[in-house]
Amino acid sequence: MPPGTVRTRIAPAPSGSIHVGNARTALYNWLLARRHGGVFVLRVEDTDQSRVTQDAFDAVIEDLRWLGLSWDEGPGVGGDYGPYRQSERSDRYRAVTAALEDANHLYRCYCTAGELAQRRASAHAARRTPGYDGRCRNLTDSERAAFESEGRSHALRFRTPEGRTIAFDDVVRGPIATRTDQIPDFVVQRSDGSPTYMLAAAVDDVAMEITHIVRGEDLVAATPRQLLIREAMGVTDPPVFAHLPLLVAPDGKPLSKRWGDVAVSAYRRMGFLPEAVVNYLALLGWSFDEKTNIFSVDELVAKFTLERVTRNPAIFDVPKLEWLNGHYIRLLSPQALAERLVPVCVDAGLPADSDEGRRLLAAVAPLLNERLKRLEEAPPMVRFLFGRVPPDAKAAKLLEGQGAYLEEVAGALGHAEEWTAGTIEETLRRVAAERDLKPKQAFQPIRAAVTGTLVSPPLFESLEILGRAETLARLSSL
Repeated sequence: MPPGTVRTRIAPAPSGSIHVGNARTALYNWLLARRHGGVFVLRVEDTDQSRVTQDAFDAVIEDLRWLGLSWDEGPGVGGDYGPYRQSERSDRYRAVTAALEDANHLYRCYCTAGELAQRRASAHAARRTPGYDGRCRNLTDSERAAFESEGRSHALRFRTPEGRTIAFDDVVRGPIATRTDQIPDFVVQRSDGSPTYMLAAAVDDVAMEITHIVRGEDLVAATPRQLLIREAMGVTDPPVFAHLPLLVAPDGKPLSKRWGDVAVSAYRRMGFLPEAVVNYLALLGWSFDEKTNIFSVDELVAKFTLERVTRNPAIFDVPKLEWLNGHYIRLLSPQALAERLVPVCVDAGLPADSDEGRRLLAAVAPLLNERLKRLEEAPPMVRFLFGRVPPDAKAAKLLEGQGAYLEEVAGALGHAEEWTAGTIEETLRRVAAERDLKPKQAFQPIRAAVTGTLVSPPLFESLEILGRAETLARLSSL
């Protein structure tokens, strides 16, 4: 690795679609690497195989690719520091734990889950600080042999040194110091032989030469433990740490499923554009100045620094995301918007991926740019172009007693010289004037009869796209 190369990483557990908080973390790591011409690593933390499925792994990959966060090393790409799935790195972890145990940094803990739970309950009842009480820290050989003869399995715990202070500088939070008497001996290898997050992450960060560890503030407490592991491994040069503020709901509570959608895939399904989501995620804890909200990816790469990340919790505000999304939709050309709408409309049951379907979307797209906040709003607005839509309740009520009027409209439109939005508007306004009708009185029944709803793209342009024959047929069918 060339000296000074910035190496960042994102290390998701593949348990399903990425949480928006983890997506923000991935983005910041990606931006940091790109800004410095460095390397962005995708490492998959899948040691807990009970939570891992191929579908969950695929969801992680799909989310990152949808966001445009391409990785330089990792699954599907390779690299000099692989493998990049922790489930494939077991030999490395075992080698490290064996060496650390030989050096007396680790000891075997034979306490059962039931015993540990009982001691935690006792500590809670006595209002003592919870944490391992060191019961197995200094077992004699005969005591260990007795546990072994009982058939007890053992975990490996790190022997936290006494009387020390573990300190590090955090780019976001400033200097942080922790006394080791506040760090109970912690498990680094479970009784089944699998490594804990604490060990695997520390070992991999060293092995993969990660220079910047950018992650959520919920992992601040893990940092002194991982620094102790690095030190025990003989690594004294720490990486740069930056612990990002948590994302919270508008009420200030932690962002969770109880609040609403927290997975990236949910926002993709709702029709948010990846460029809007990336722009918004970048603003959740970082700002360039007090007034700029719109950033292209290239602008983010050029301007992003960890030093401008705030410590304050970041509010995940869906209306602001919708505003940004609307902005990016308006930037799309009609053809580009039409292409984005194809899969959305197909998911809604419309035959939009046919040549005719694409033609219809390309024709109607200019009418939608200014109206959409999310792409999923489009299918109900364009469904009438793909076939007749039964009137909804409001449209049906409005159409009561309108048969004669609609026949008159159909007759007038049938005699129009040409079928353009301008001619259609001129014809319909003439009919309205002859009947002394206000525009809403004149046009809403036509909209209801043709589209089945009272909300649609602009009426005259919609009728032009639908075509003369189909428009007249729908007006005459009531």
